[in-house]
Amino acid sequence: RNCPEYLRDTPDSGYVESRALLERWHGCGRLGYAITPRFAPTSTPEQLARTGELAREYPDAYIHTHLAENKAEVAWVAELFPESRSYLDVYDRAGLVTGRSVFAHGVQLNERERHCLGRAGAALAFCPTSNLFLGSGLFDYEGARAAGIEVGLGTDVGGGTSFSMLRTLDEGYKVLQLRGQTLDPLRAFYLATRGGARALGLDARVGSFEPGREADFLVLDPAATPLLEARLAQADGIAEKLFALQVLGDDRVVAETWVAGECVHERAAH
Repeated sequence: RNCPEYLRDTPDSGYVESRALLERWHGCGRLGYAITPRFAPTSTPEQLARTGELAREYPDAYIHTHLAENKAEVAWVAELFPESRSYLDVYDRAGLVTGRSVFAHGVQLNERERHCLGRAGAALAFCPTSNLFLGSGLFDYEGARAAGIEVGLGTDVGGGTSFSMLRTLDEGYKVLQLRGQTLDPLRAFYLATRGGARALGLDARVGSFEPGREADFLVLDPAATPLLEARLAQADGIAEKLFALQVLGDDRVVAETWVAGECVHERAAH
């Protein structure tokens, strides 16, 4: 509901088609399947119930959807689901708040909802470029962490403005400054690497350089732009160097991309 006719399905067709995709692709090589209702406003209660049924049948699959990005969205959900206590409760009633759930945004959550996410072991994807572009509000990183929620970094390029994790970190820094919080460079690069892996339950496989990991990483060129090269020449210590990359870096900084130990992209000259 509340979407173009050509995008609509039914609770049954959504269940059947998602199940077929899940059985085909989940665990195929490095792939993991995410059961993904678009979000509550475009889902009927029956559709969410069938989605929860699928999640119970395949408990190792991911669950992903959007949650409480802006105030108008939260108010709309309250109108569409008057029986639910909150936006999060809509998903919780359907059995979609679990340790395999990754919710995008979570900007407009209250303390009770954050604690519910923390108890369930669910994760939040902090998507600062989307939140700023849409004027949705300022993510409460410290509140999320205090509730025991794993937080990763997301771009949400449907509403966001860049694929680059470095640009996303730059905007994340500004969001938390406006919140009266700080995204220091060590924490920032953690969110873009191991933090994201932990949010997905993949930190035993990726996200760090520990022995046995699958060697997904980028090689960054600190002299990729004249401004960055000049700033890094004055940097003292690793934290200051990372901060310069965080606020001045973009896709031009990426010299090489490695996936599972293989170099899959190399900039022509670096």
